[in-house]
Amino acid sequence: MMDQLVLGAMMFGTTVDEKRAFAILDRFVDAGGIWIDTANCYAFWADPSGFGGQSEALLGRWLARRPGVRDRVALSTKVGCEPLEAGRYPETAEGLAPQTIKNGIEASLRRLGTDRVEMYWAHRDNRRTPIEESVGAFGELVEAGLVGRLGCSNFAVWRLERARRFAADLGVAGYTAVQQHLTYLQPRPGTRPSVVHRFGHLSDEVVSYVESHDDMAMWSYTPLLAGAYTRADKPLAPEYDHPGTQKRLAALDTVAAETGTTRNHVVLAWLTGGCPAAMPIVGPSSVAQLDEAIAAMELKLSPEQRSLLDGAA
Repeated sequence: MMDQLVLGAMMFGTTVDEKRAFAILDRFVDAGGIWIDTANCYAFWADPSGFGGQSEALLGRWLARRPGVRDRVALSTKVGCEPLEAGRYPETAEGLAPQTIKNGIEASLRRLGTDRVEMYWAHRDNRRTPIEESVGAFGELVEAGLVGRLGCSNFAVWRLERARRFAADLGVAGYTAVQQHLTYLQPRPGTRPSVVHRFGHLSDEVVSYVESHDDMAMWSYTPLLAGAYTRADKPLAPEYDHPGTQKRLAALDTVAAETGTTRNHVVLAWLTGGCPAAMPIVGPSSVAQLDEAIAAMELKLSPEQRSLLDGAA
């Protein structure tokens, strides 16, 4: 099950210093973890420069100091959200023009110290560039052996489908994964407290699309709501203040008590055991937090427990 858990490296090199990040990465690999997720823009908002690249650069240093580890992990990075001017995001986000995509992968590979990444994402949709131009540029990276697979994050479903159709028409690799926000609790309709991007929420329409396409995978970011399920110092956003939340939290507590685990364990097990399954991206700031996520990969929910969780509303 460790192939379903993704280690989010977003804050590595900024709020998570190198010593702690290396310890987390070492523990992840020792536990059998495979996927490490980052982006070329991480974490521009947390660095005095106002630009990203710190996470990829730290991962590159870690890989360089761990001979043989590169062949044991799969790297996932993104292009499209790096600001072109410090302090002016999203209005100066780089976008998805063909040259931007080409320059993006070259810079990411240089920082990572590798000749390839296993997954490359369009970080968010960009309407300034015709979609067929972006699709063609991404496809060229796969043909060149620089990228294994392609995914899109924070896309509307119709744009995902259109991009995949253009890829098929062009005879190039298309998107085979989506990365959106999904967790167990549901905010009030029309709100998105945990999502910056307009189409960042993993809606039922996205789930339906993945269900209908065997080649599609589903990744979930911020699955644990930055600790709000279990930490008193991390309260839920006001958008979760409705009766459905209390019923869902009660269901989580019931299953956690039955399994001798925690709410976080149950949320991750609910995600990985779903149909379709979601690959949760966890961004721990300590080895202890990572260990909790690793332990959750061993939890299998019974049909009755899943029915209880799914039926709480």
